[in-house]
Amino acid sequence: MGWRTWHGAGAIGRAGLAALALLALAIAPATARSVTDSAGRTVEVPDRIARVFAAGPPASVLLYVVAPRKMTGWVRTPRPAERELLLPIVRDLPETGRLTGRGDTLNLERLIAARPDLIVDFGTITDTYRSLADRVQAQTGIPYILIDGRFSNTPAALRLVGAILGEAARGAALAAAAEAIFARVDKALAEVPPERRPRVYLARGPEGLETGTRGSINAETIERVGAVNVAEGLREKGALAAVSPEQVIAWAPDTIVALDPLFAATVAQQPAWRPVPAVKAGRVFLAPSLPFGFVDAPPSVNRLAGLLWLLHTLYPAQAGGAMEDDLADFYQVFYQIPLGPVLPARPAGEPAR
Repeated sequence: MGWRTWHGAGAIGRAGLAALALLALAIAPATARSVTDSAGRTVEVPDRIARVFAAGPPASVLLYVVAPRKMTGWVRTPRPAERELLLPIVRDLPETGRLTGRGDTLNLERLIAARPDLIVDFGTITDTYRSLADRVQAQTGIPYILIDGRFSNTPAALRLVGAILGEAARGAALAAAAEAIFARVDKALAEVPPERRPRVYLARGPEGLETGTRGSINAETIERVGAVNVAEGLREKGALAAVSPEQVIAWAPDTIVALDPLFAATVAQQPAWRPVPAVKAGRVFLAPSLPFGFVDAPPSVNRLAGLLWLLHTLYPAQAGGAMEDDLADFYQVFYQIPLGPVLPARPAGEPAR
């Protein structure tokens, strides 16, 4: 929500709103209970919820891990490689578009046509998104809940949405698994003094020249695993920023986490990048991205897999066990599928300390 904008509700005229109101009355489900969402809003929801609409990509992942059979569709149609790592029951769900986010593609007529029992949004809680939820709910008659998407709030979010959707046992089990991952990271970090932790540059895009500044959602997994995000001293903190190779050289990261396969494969051959310590040491790691990104996109439950991957990549001596085994457990518990071909080849060079 804090990383999103939305315009769909404002694009409908008075005549359209009147028609929507009539349609909403015709399809609105009977309500049987009140729930309180992360924004403190009291929302009347059906006693049994069978169809849930995700307002944006983070909510899609949240719904997939908690209640895949209740999803009405995907914000974006999964690509072929992603489909192979999704449960068969959701692979062919329709593309719904998004209510929130950059490039929102959904109007309220299409939302109502999907006939959801509930709308779920997962992200930052602000007055703007409270107002949006209230307005959409009033115009459509469809209950709309906001779930706090802060990374640290992931266990609580899983419990809350599980309870609301009638999947309390599933939500509680996933929350316990998330807490165990956070605790494992903290245990490993207790063994690594701050001065020995890696200095990491997050390279986004095919040229590697976009990054997440300190405190940004994009770099949250890197910072949560105790690494130093070198992107500091920029005008905008907590945001994405375009940088130059000279700036990266000045930051002198000893490790690069790359999101783009082309950049990861070619950076060592690019003269402008050769002076970067991470490139000279062969410590450029391509983050896995199937079926969802491990590091920053979408900013949802999938980032827990990124924590495990980063733990093993940056602190192999403290991580314990095998990365493949830990990720296989994650995929089985959260995604309910085998791990499959997920991990990119590890680069040559010194192992992470």
